[in-house]
Amino acid sequence: MSARVRWHARWVVPVASPPIEHGCVITEAERIVWVGERAHAPAGGRDEDLGDAFLTPGLVNTHTHLGLTMMRGLLGGLSFFNWVRTLTAASGTLSDSENLDAAMLGLAEGIAAGTTTFADTAPNEAAFSAMRQLGVRGIAYREVFGPDPKVAEKHLALLADQLDSMTQRATELVHVGVSPHAPYSVSDELFAAVARLASERRLPVAVHIAESADEQRLVTEGEGDYANFLRGRGIDVLPRGSEPMAIIERANLLKRDTLLIHAVRLSEGVIPRIAGAGCGVAHCPASNAWFGHGVAPLAAMTKAGVQVGLGSDSMASNDRMDILEEARLAALAQRSSSGRPDLITAKQAFRLATLGGAEALNLDEQIGSLEVGKQADISAFAMSPQHGPVTDPYAALVFGPRPATTRVLVAGEELFRDGIVQGFDLATSDRVQATAEKLQRWRREQPSV
Repeated sequence: MSARVRWHARWVVPVASPPIEHGCVITEAERIVWVGERAHAPAGGRDEDLGDAFLTPGLVNTHTHLGLTMMRGLLGGLSFFNWVRTLTAASGTLSDSENLDAAMLGLAEGIAAGTTTFADTAPNEAAFSAMRQLGVRGIAYREVFGPDPKVAEKHLALLADQLDSMTQRATELVHVGVSPHAPYSVSDELFAAVARLASERRLPVAVHIAESADEQRLVTEGEGDYANFLRGRGIDVLPRGSEPMAIIERANLLKRDTLLIHAVRLSEGVIPRIAGAGCGVAHCPASNAWFGHGVAPLAAMTKAGVQVGLGSDSMASNDRMDILEEARLAALAQRSSSGRPDLITAKQAFRLATLGGAEALNLDEQIGSLEVGKQADISAFAMSPQHGPVTDPYAALVFGPRPATTRVLVAGEELFRDGIVQGFDLATSDRVQATAEKLQRWRREQPSV
């Protein structure tokens, strides 16, 4: 089989340049070597004619918790504080193998929806191992927790050991990062210590921030459910700033290698500082809506030049791992909340799902668009009669009927073809189903919250 392949499709959507009707993308080994009209494609290599299809960059999911895939349908209707507490207890009932199965299933679901890059945060190595096994591109952010400042150094030492183990097994495709979880689970002292460690090791950082009213009240007033819970554990709680982002700035985490997850509650003044620092933002519209947290200022962020991508979050707070769906929701939520139908066009929304996500993760020199020299991370989606005549492929992809994924490549390697995820054992699905049923039984036995 030739390493040079000519991929033909009714529409090629490079993202960084206008869509090409009757287009062609030529890949050689792991890279893209030509993009243009089929009629002008240079000869040589194997032809793959995808027919009536959209050929696009692989989608980028900037925020997942793959190990929580089996939590789907378990925690609906809970307040955010009770959701966090119940999720923590439920996660404690799972074995390493169950977490790995869940991460494998979550990846298979994402791949089948056209996603090639995943940024995952987890307190274990399940997603890290699963990403390496299935051949996707990704960043595994190792989570650290510790709301008590008295034991910050203990948590940091454990994190350092965990990172030592993971970084030794990082690959060209799967990198390692670190994630101080959130203001309600990490002290200011631990935030600062993790920032120093990440800087020393040149590791990217991801942090849940400015997500909810509960978090806002904890930070600005030192009150609320989280404050009461922490005080019940003997931890002093005082106001920590005028808004949650003050913690990020004080810890020297407002910088290019930091990914801000959610960023729903941002003051008007902090958005230009986020843009100027080069921070990425993982915008999770479905998860934000699932909790009722509100609508993030996406339009204001993009206007200011913030590098924003889309995330599904976990299946404990979103029933679909579908970045095209997130793109649609992102655009519609901005229009609905602003009363402006011109906010977030289909083109802008699709860019968030591809090149925007790559920029947020600082991977845009490698992926996110179909350009010569970039990695051959490519997805193909079948057009259907329901699409009708397509004159704007962005509108068809984002707002039209959900197109079926037919091919997915990462670094030129085919991971998905006509319904089959390469390397995914279908028995994993059965095991995750059994785990989900176990969790449902556990949930029914818990006191009502």
